[in-house]
Amino acid sequence: MSSSLRPKVSHLSPREVSEAVSCNRREFLRVMTGATAAGTLLELVPGKAFASPRPLKRKVVVVTFGGGCRDEETFMPGGQENIPHLLKELIPQSTFFTRVINRGILGHYVATASLATGVYETFDNFAAVAPDHPTVFEYFRKDLKRPFYDAWVVAPANGFNRIGGSNARSFGPEYAANVILPKRLLKEALSSTKDARYTHLLVDNYETPLLVPVVRGNQMDLHRFSDLLKLSVNDFVAHAMTLSSADELSVYVARQVMRQFAPSLLWITLHDMDVAHAGSYSLYVDGIQRTDRLCGQIWREIQSQPEYAGKTTMFILPDFGRDSDLDSGGNGFQHHRTGDALSRTTWLMALGPGIRQNTVVDRPVQPVDLTPTVGALLGFTPTMGSGRPLKEVS
Repeated sequence: MSSSLRPKVSHLSPREVSEAVSCNRREFLRVMTGATAAGTLLELVPGKAFASPRPLKRKVVVVTFGGGCRDEETFMPGGQENIPHLLKELIPQSTFFTRVINRGILGHYVATASLATGVYETFDNFAAVAPDHPTVFEYFRKDLKRPFYDAWVVAPANGFNRIGGSNARSFGPEYAANVILPKRLLKEALSSTKDARYTHLLVDNYETPLLVPVVRGNQMDLHRFSDLLKLSVNDFVAHAMTLSSADELSVYVARQVMRQFAPSLLWITLHDMDVAHAGSYSLYVDGIQRTDRLCGQIWREIQSQPEYAGKTTMFILPDFGRDSDLDSGGNGFQHHRTGDALSRTTWLMALGPGIRQNTVVDRPVQPVDLTPTVGALLGFTPTMGSGRPLKEVS
């Protein structure tokens, strides 16, 4: 890609920065993949119903490119080497939204909760509380009368222990997803020993390591995890020893869930790149590269399993970005505190049957549009959500 496509951002307003980043991303994708313009897509599917009923054998896997990442380390010319699987393997098969603008709180747990509810949640990011609004998992299980084993979440330990269900009246634990926190399970399995070989898998919260919630939510304990997945604790610990990061452990667990239960709704939050809060640029980039590789692995796993192949829609999106190097009030890649355009503007890709490939959508959308889009695909309506189904996907 020519360096002439790099946007000049030094004298731009936040809105202009967002538009420049989107333009850069759009032009690169069209050059790289020959992607179809969004206008063409809309002409091909006029009047398509947003929430038409679909059979329950349709499945959805959501992967949040968690921890926050910027275009400088991904879609800008200097960052493209960090995401070869997204660029060469996944985007050519996807509809790609270039302007996902987060108007909520830029904290990882609260932002992920907003993704899962379709409403910008407003609780303290470091409080171990459930969302106030029903989650996608509760709508799915209640409206479609789905059993407990058909909705799962695999997430990092910090804060996410309450992500599976809400405090909303007439919803709650009865309809919540099963939540697996692999780091918590590994820590529980190693409670009787202090084996330094697992330290790299157990680091929990890079931004505020002293604020690790201890409140238990609806996450699964070690023995129930072992019983349900038919995986011995010893085998779980032994396999963990072969892995290099907590996100690899999460993907390993997600694969066991897929093979054992084949849930119709699976949510995986990857979080290695949040090491950026420690100030290490190289580890932050390593996290992006690993997340890119793991996204490719998850998609290939979907295609290799008969219960998933040909019937699964996969969504990949960051929870939000990170501060610009040009904002004097921020810390660049290290944090996401300013709320500038680069912190708020990210992307989303959707892959799967019925989704147009090599297609770029330039119009602005919001992360809270994810839950109603999942609802339109699976056949339920998130009545308390504020987002709208993405018409290019649903």
